[in-house]
Amino acid sequence: MIEEFVKASLAEDVGRGDLYALVEDAVDAKADIIAKSDGVIAGQKYIDVLARLEGLDIVWGKHDGDSFVKGDVLAIIRGDSHTLLRDERTILNMLLHASSIATLTRKYADIIAPYGVKLLDTRKTRPMLRVFEKYATRIGGAVNHRMGLDDSLMIKDTHLKTIKDLKAYIIKARKEIPFTTKIEIEAETFKIAKEAFVCGSDIVMCDNMMPEQISEIVAYRDENYPHILLEASGNISLETIESYAKSGVDAISSGSLIHQANWIDLSMKMD
Repeated sequence: MIEEFVKASLAEDVGRGDLYALVEDAVDAKADIIAKSDGVIAGQKYIDVLARLEGLDIVWGKHDGDSFVKGDVLAIIRGDSHTLLRDERTILNMLLHASSIATLTRKYADIIAPYGVKLLDTRKTRPMLRVFEKYATRIGGAVNHRMGLDDSLMIKDTHLKTIKDLKAYIIKARKEIPFTTKIEIEAETFKIAKEAFVCGSDIVMCDNMMPEQISEIVAYRDENYPHILLEASGNISLETIESYAKSGVDAISSGSLIHQANWIDLSMKMD
């Protein structure tokens, strides 16, 4: 899958060929990838595949998950000038995209680390980039939530509008879905959360609730349904995530890890 993604990314940029290569013969070349801001590196796994496909030699100064500061040399790449210059933008785009997500994710993960709460990503990814973007959150310290609709059965508020009898639905679902599949129910109120507990949910998502509300649900869960996991979600930011971690939930999910990640600054410099 990574190889196909890398090939498609190169093809998108190269088109029918790099016009630069029509003018001069190739020469041996060396380039440094340099950090122009602080961050966490991600993308090495993909760039290594690109280097193998394109016959480039790459030596990493930093590896997936490592922190870096402005001025650090992240990698040194050698190859013929035509190949190196043709691949420059694709290499940088992959590193920038993945590292930017990993950098923001690490900030979230560091805040909640003392509380033993899992940080989860979501399905709020760019079309055709889900695997790549979720790889980046994982490098930053998150745990992947669902990769797709076939991963687990999540019953959201929109689904609940179509279900007349939730308990009957879950009983039937247990017969239809794979044995190892979990069922998660989204709850926007204490009342819905209680219903989800009674009906046999494996996970209850407390959606768009205040930390104080979630703390009450945690206390109720601990006393009555300690085997059920609780997840907090909905408009959780860097400024508020610690208060949610203190509520006692098992996990916190946030689409912001991906869709709020601002690109860091990297560049490639030829010797």
